[in-house]
Amino acid sequence: MNKQIITGFLCAFIIGLNAQTNSTYWQQHVDYTMDIDMNVENYQYEGTQKLIYTNNSPDELTHVYYHLYPNAFQPDSEMYQYYLNVPDPDRRFVKNVLNLPNLKPEEQGFIKVNSLKQDKKAVKFEVIGTILKVTLNKPIQPNESVRFDMDFLGQVPVQTRRSGRNNKEGVALSMTQWYPKMAEYDISGWQANPYINQEFHGVWGDFDVTIHIDKNYTIGGTGYLQNPQEVGHGYEDKTKPLKLPKGDKLRWHFKAPNVHDYTWAADDNYAHDVLKGPNDVDLHFLYKKDIQNIDDWKLMEQATVKSLEYFNELVGDYPYKQYSVIQGGDGGMEYGMCTLITAKRTLGSLIGVMQHELAHSWFQFVIATNETKYSWMDEGFTTYIDSKAWSDLILETKNVNPHAGSYRSYFNVVNQKRQEALAKHADRYISQRTWSSNAYQKGCLFLTQLAYIMGQENLDKTVKKYYQDFKFKHPTPNDIMRTAEKVSGLQLDWYLNEWAQTTHTIDYGIKVIANKSITLERIGEMPMPIDLTVTYTDGTTEDFYIPLRMMLGSKPTTATKLENWAWTHPTYTFKVSKDIKSVEIDSSQIMADVERKNNFIEVE
Repeated sequence: MNKQIITGFLCAFIIGLNAQTNSTYWQQHVDYTMDIDMNVENYQYEGTQKLIYTNNSPDELTHVYYHLYPNAFQPDSEMYQYYLNVPDPDRRFVKNVLNLPNLKPEEQGFIKVNSLKQDKKAVKFEVIGTILKVTLNKPIQPNESVRFDMDFLGQVPVQTRRSGRNNKEGVALSMTQWYPKMAEYDISGWQANPYINQEFHGVWGDFDVTIHIDKNYTIGGTGYLQNPQEVGHGYEDKTKPLKLPKGDKLRWHFKAPNVHDYTWAADDNYAHDVLKGPNDVDLHFLYKKDIQNIDDWKLMEQATVKSLEYFNELVGDYPYKQYSVIQGGDGGMEYGMCTLITAKRTLGSLIGVMQHELAHSWFQFVIATNETKYSWMDEGFTTYIDSKAWSDLILETKNVNPHAGSYRSYFNVVNQKRQEALAKHADRYISQRTWSSNAYQKGCLFLTQLAYIMGQENLDKTVKKYYQDFKFKHPTPNDIMRTAEKVSGLQLDWYLNEWAQTTHTIDYGIKVIANKSITLERIGEMPMPIDLTVTYTDGTTEDFYIPLRMMLGSKPTTATKLENWAWTHPTYTFKVSKDIKSVEIDSSQIMADVERKNNFIEVE
């Protein structure tokens, strides 16, 4: 073998090896150590942050970016301009957001970075709205860890959206998206999106957080309290003496391993209950002592225990040893190991919001999709499992579609001709109502229709396998699709493309019934396999199944299996052996057919 051949072979081998290496999954890692001094009089907090950033990517990084979320709560911010111009702003938030220009300076939110060092040397940085751009003194090489030290000053805004002070129920501090947070860098590059008021994304890591606050305040949130005997407030071991320090402030020390966000809330009038959940998980409940609907709150606490057990069985075990339900925020919002919810609700609303936010612990805080790009994967999948929990645990209904509301919402969007593709970036939607319906309802239908395509048992297995394979990772739509393919043995890329990347709709109809022959037609753009029920004149019924050809297989079924239907063919005809009384396409109504009127024909 001559030198040129050997050289060519080695080059090809190296190129192939690099390609294989670059296709291997990787994700960045952060370790935060933060010390926060909270002033409950002026709502400002001084902070120091030590951040160890590990570059697990194959790329050299010349910049890093931080999110400065509180800067959105200033006049003329990008969030304000968005709500000023969007045609159908969410009425729950628009009043407060559009009031931003009227806030006094001491009522606005901000984070001011006083100093920043890279490996003990000052580094150049620039504040661009809610983003901090850092030009590194020295690039971060693949597999290298660097240290960033920051001093910063924050101010908690009046309660406007998620984070804020003195919410409508009187909770003093809802500290969400409150600290300088390293932006994620992934296969698509830096995810340094401005905060507009939609979803967010974070880097997996470990948090060590110390908060100094007035001794009368009780804190709840992400992580495990390290010094319960030094703070009390219901966290202490009552068999041991308290060791409360002297002075006006307490030091709360929390550690949170393997999370991608950190949240806390505090009030000087919190009551604190603790219940044991399945797998020895401590469930903390913090609420105002003067809460009016205390009986309903207590019932919600019991429902939380049952819901945690239900989700463990449906998806997989909750991996942490604590979860907190905290009165605060501006509605209901999920965070790592906790949720903030408003409490002045009916019992049904209180349990429903709790269930939905708790369900997010699986789809977003263990399986952490990029919500800005794929909000339907966390909101939609969460809606799927929380609707099942509501139906099974609260309503205790059987043989009723628990997702009927999601179908109605999707059909409403279609009928009003305001569809936008699921694949659209959350901040780029023309219509806020369409984004909401897409993320929650059409995202939910992505899973319900998978059950129609490959069978409910295969979907149940897919959900469990997806959780086991991708917990503590950042999966993409292709990952859930490939998981479903592995479980079912079917080809499903067409489904992801049609449902998520287009606005095609499903519409099948019965075209002709004559002489024991049935002709179906595909009217909508989106192809699907077909379940069909034929009722004969003798009173018997027969179920038929028509696979979609490009599935290259079929779901498990007891129905009579017919030849497959190619998507290129607009019609499909087959014969039966007896006289026909009626024909119905998809009697389960799980397929999201936008025109049900042509799905049933009775022969006269």
